[in-house]
Amino acid sequence: MGKATVRDLRYNFRKIEARLRKGEEIEVHKRKTPIARLVPIPPKPTEYPDFAARAKRVFGPRKTKTTGTELVAEFRGEY
Repeated sequence: MGKATVRDLRYNFRKIEARLRKGEEIEVHKRKTPIARLVPIPPKPTEYPDFAARAKRVFGPRKTKTTGTELVAEFRGEY
């Protein structure tokens, strides 16, 4: 974990930002006392998870007798 002072943040923010973009955590000090920790945000995933495969893994290969659309149409008349 790197260290930086409040003054460094004020005058050399570009350097600290570059360190954060590389994935380094930075502890911020004021008068030699740590007051904060800057943690980089993890990168966004490039792909969406395969929800169909996940559902198949959780629920197995079973299928329902009626579809969701049929259930909604059936219960619409009751309300």
